Amino acid sequence: MFFVEVVLPLSLAKTFTYRISESEFHFIKKGMRVAVPFGKNKIYTGLVIDIHQNEPGLYEAKEIHQILDEKPIATEVQIKHWLWVANYYMCGIGDVYRGAFPSGLLLESETIISHKTDVSVNQNELSDDEFLVYEALQHQSSLKVQDIISILNKKNIFPVLQKMIAKDVIVLEEEIKESYKPKLVRYVRLHSKYESNNGLSELLEVLKNAAKQKEIVMTYFQITASEKTRDENGQSAPKPVTVKKLVEASNSTSAVVKALIDKEIFEEYLLQQDRVSFSGQATDKQLILSEAQDAAFSAIKNSFLEKEVCLLHGVTSSGKTEIYIKLIEEYLVTGRQVLYLLPEIALTTQLVTRLRLHFGDKVAVFHSKYSNNERVEVWKQTLERAEKAQIVIGARSALFLPFSDLGLLIVDEEHEQTFKQTDPAPRYHARDAAIVLANFHNAKVLLGSATPSIETYFNTQADKYGLVTITERYNNVRMPEIVLVDLKDKHFRKRMTGHFSDLLIEEIAEAVALGEQVILFQNRRGYSPVIECITCGHVPHCQQCDVSLTFHKHKNQLRCHYCGYSIAKPTHCHKCSSIDLTTKGFGTEQIEQELASLFPNVKTGRMDQDTTRGKFGFEKIIDSFKNREIDILVGTQMLAKGLDFDNVSLVGIMNADNMLHHPDFRAFERSFQMMTQVAGRAGRAEKQGKVVIQTYNPNHNTIQQVTMNNYIGMYKEQLYDRQIYKYPPYFRIIKLTLKHREFEKLKEGSMWLYQVLSQNLNVPVLGPEEPAISRIRNEYIRTILIKIPNNLPLGATKKTIQKMLNSFEAVAQYRAIKVVANVDFY
Repeated sequence: MFFVEVVLPLSLAKTFTYRISESEFHFIKKGMRVAVPFGKNKIYTGLVIDIHQNEPGLYEAKEIHQILDEKPIATEVQIKHWLWVANYYMCGIGDVYRGAFPSGLLLESETIISHKTDVSVNQNELSDDEFLVYEALQHQSSLKVQDIISILNKKNIFPVLQKMIAKDVIVLEEEIKESYKPKLVRYVRLHSKYESNNGLSELLEVLKNAAKQKEIVMTYFQITASEKTRDENGQSAPKPVTVKKLVEASNSTSAVVKALIDKEIFEEYLLQQDRVSFSGQATDKQLILSEAQDAAFSAIKNSFLEKEVCLLHGVTSSGKTEIYIKLIEEYLVTGRQVLYLLPEIALTTQLVTRLRLHFGDKVAVFHSKYSNNERVEVWKQTLERAEKAQIVIGARSALFLPFSDLGLLIVDEEHEQTFKQTDPAPRYHARDAAIVLANFHNAKVLLGSATPSIETYFNTQADKYGLVTITERYNNVRMPEIVLVDLKDKHFRKRMTGHFSDLLIEEIAEAVALGEQVILFQNRRGYSPVIECITCGHVPHCQQCDVSLTFHKHKNQLRCHYCGYSIAKPTHCHKCSSIDLTTKGFGTEQIEQELASLFPNVKTGRMDQDTTRGKFGFEKIIDSFKNREIDILVGTQMLAKGLDFDNVSLVGIMNADNMLHHPDFRAFERSFQMMTQVAGRAGRAEKQGKVVIQTYNPNHNTIQQVTMNNYIGMYKEQLYDRQIYKYPPYFRIIKLTLKHREFEKLKEGSMWLYQVLSQNLNVPVLGPEEPAISRIRNEYIRTILIKIPNNLPLGATKKTIQKMLNSFEAVAQYRAIKVVANVDFY
């Protein structure tokens, strides 16, 4: 008997065994997809991770339905890495498989309803709804669930189907469908009978009275004459002409082209085309590094001789990207693949353009704004080691692509919190998982940042990682001048206009007058986070979460940023019916509106989650800012990450305090990073930039450290605090989040789990704590923090925690409580 071990795309920690025949046993390889039955009548796409002859003891193995691939679609190193992610981050291997695979490769089973042919049906026994379904099936051999919903015009059709199955009228069958389809483009060529010289005169005779058709044929000749390519023998041949191009060039319609195809003047043919293709020319211009860059480049190569990981700590605008490009060039010569990870899709947009100028179409891009089919194509190119995917740029999910020979991983802006996935599982940290992946491939990792995370810098000090530092900006441009504005004093002296101090208004006016651009940073979207009644103090809250609703002025509605609940803006207080409502706090939308009244003739733009929703949302805003169509750009943290605009001379941070007073042990570190990064967008060309930071406490240590650009001072101060209060890098943190709809049951269950954990673990366990937002989507939340010192083996402690969680699940009254483990909670 032969068996395969299969991972299913479900949140399950274990794999499942299925039976196969001997011929399948010799054909199937690890990493192939198979369609397998699971549960009563569902079919899923499973991934084979092992082939063996051990029969399962607990259940009888079902047979697989079909093999979906001719050759493996996932590599063995990849599967090994997934197993590590599942084990380290305490989640099911099914979660990793579902998160890693493009959903275009995960086939879905769709229920098909067909009628039994060999059964005679007494139509009088059928109800009206049943008769409608039966009648429809007389005209069509089968129907999908969606079809029956529209026939009966009701959502819940399953009772009807259930009765019909009982009466033996219909059968259900599961059909699997592949959702990836290659993109086919329509091309036309002249019919072979018109290719000779006689043929041309014949053709003109045929088209004598059809002016539009004649025009299209003439345009076709013009295009083929002007554009040539080389065929297999190196001979010059006309370039294939697409229907779309022909229609555009001749200002005609596709109906006229169709008429020509019907007349057999043109022949239509289809060619497969990549959805993500690069058009444009790679430059042959050599990249010349400055002295400081060259020294750093040599130091990185030396560091790689001894260590696997190296940190490039270069101030903002020191030209880290050029060093990355030089390194990539060296790795491409050896024929190995390169993975370049970025924290934000907005950054990918800008960087792809820069890399493609150097490497042409060797660059592939992979992130969540791409469609399913586009992601499948990049997946296949990476797997086949195609020329087009030698360098892969992407957000954190690109880590799961099927690399066969990875040589170099670059993690840019490695301190960014967006590298950590919070929901859904796997809750991995892309930087840490990248280092493990590199280890499996025997590759090197370069981490780059102007403000490295404390953990990474701590590893360089402990001699685990190499460290290379650049202290000067590219071309010796001076670091921006940082000016602090004391908001208390400005309010007291009545020198504020809205949320702008007089100094910031003067600086903006001067920059705009000189034709320079301005970036304003406010890390909160919407118009204002709170609407309050002046009479009774009532604040509208979300019905399902414990948060006030944020006011979005352009839509005139109040929205919850946690569950998406929204209501129209109230005209009067819901509690006391007073019409005196006021807004508290401010977001990017309000800044944008104030700018419009302060500078009516200046073009402003806004970059936050609300304005970058579409596929090209980022490109549109970044391009129009780069092309100087926008003078002032207002935005949230998206602006703080490595974007490069050479005409920005002024950066304004509207309120530095709301970052500092976050209830989080990383608040000061994050504030320092965020402000330094935003400040780094200023003065990246010849002229020295200026940064205006508005704050209520200008003497705060962290704000002073930003002003002095004193990273080491911030690092030492934070390290001292972390050691005293038992936080990373001295301790590892696992955060358990418990959720349930009943407050009392959750309180009781979380207390039970806390007591069991604190009795069985000899490490600090804190909790169960109500977080700042203690209810989301009608579920109450409690958190438990487990702090594991670095000298204790993490694996053994996690095993103990997992045992406790399993025993917690075994208690009947607590089974409904959801528990989520977040390892290395960031």
